[in-house]
Amino acid sequence: MSFSLPDFRRKWSYRGNMSAGAAMVTAALGLSLVLPEPVDARNYAAPLDIFGFGARRPHRSVHSTKIPLPKPRPEEAPKRIGKATDEAAPEADDKSSPEKPPPDKPGGNKPAEATTPPEKQLSACRLALTEEIAVAPSIPDIHGPGACGGEDLVRLEAIVLPDKRKVAVKPAATLRCTMASAIADWVRTDMVPLATSLGSTITDLDNFDSFECRGRNRVVGAMLSEHGKANALDVRALKLANGQSIGLTDRTLSRDVRERVLHSVCARFATVLGPGSDWYHEDHIHLDLAQRRNDYRICQWNVWDPLPQIAPLLPAERPEEAPPREVAAKSEVGKEAADDQEKLTAPADKPAPASGKSKPATKKRR
Repeated sequence: MSFSLPDFRRKWSYRGNMSAGAAMVTAALGLSLVLPEPVDARNYAAPLDIFGFGARRPHRSVHSTKIPLPKPRPEEAPKRIGKATDEAAPEADDKSSPEKPPPDKPGGNKPAEATTPPEKQLSACRLALTEEIAVAPSIPDIHGPGACGGEDLVRLEAIVLPDKRKVAVKPAATLRCTMASAIADWVRTDMVPLATSLGSTITDLDNFDSFECRGRNRVVGAMLSEHGKANALDVRALKLANGQSIGLTDRTLSRDVRERVLHSVCARFATVLGPGSDWYHEDHIHLDLAQRRNDYRICQWNVWDPLPQIAPLLPAERPEEAPPREVAAKSEVGKEAADDQEKLTAPADKPAPASGKSKPATKKRR
């Protein structure tokens, strides 16, 4: 097939003019699409977007919904906490106290929740341990190393007796409220009648040890003592108004008095350690309220007998009216037994003496 330009012009002259016009129309449409569209035309898809690949156009109209506003706050309603309160506070302060310093200066107004800490609710023990029972002000909680310390602590300074007299605790003991209440009840209920039977009243309680962050018996690495939990008290003695002293481990004191103290403390406290338990408690009595399984209690306190007034180092002198020792050692029965024994041991074939005189027989001393 031959192809030449004259033949092409001859065959396609008219159609060529029509193709050129069509091309110009197509170019004009393309330019109209490329140029910025009017605002109204942007809401419609492109005319040549046959397959819908173009970006989605927003709807022309958006339906708006009216949101009801909240009702105005009534005047009698409490003030809000936040920015509204902070803005209204200066106005109220200006009316009440115009000379008050502004909040940004030292001593100015601060929110109530920042200045006043929440009050700690008192325990039932603290409410029951009133000034009519003991002088025991509350002290802050102690949180020491190794679980030492405790909560609801008091400083037991004195015990108030039913007749309003006070038994001073020397020195003052740091205890839990429950332990301090148990000590006060023990002195008021059991020790006051005991002192009355001795013809006097109690004035002081000799405190040997109370709170101390340590192990048992001060042994390094031992289990934490109840003293470290402020749940124990070591008592040495109770002093009386007449100058006497009820020494709990004093062997010169009447055994009956010490046994009465033993029975009273073992009935009240979970642990009682005294002489005989170990050599750490030979000069005082340990009392605590340790919590154990099945309410198990320990009461180890040997009430020793009083020591003799004079030590029997030498034997007593022999009385003058006593018989001599040799005579006293022999008895009639002893004499008979010695004679029989001598007869049995004498030789049977002993020759008779040559002369007619015979010597008296002599006894050998054994």
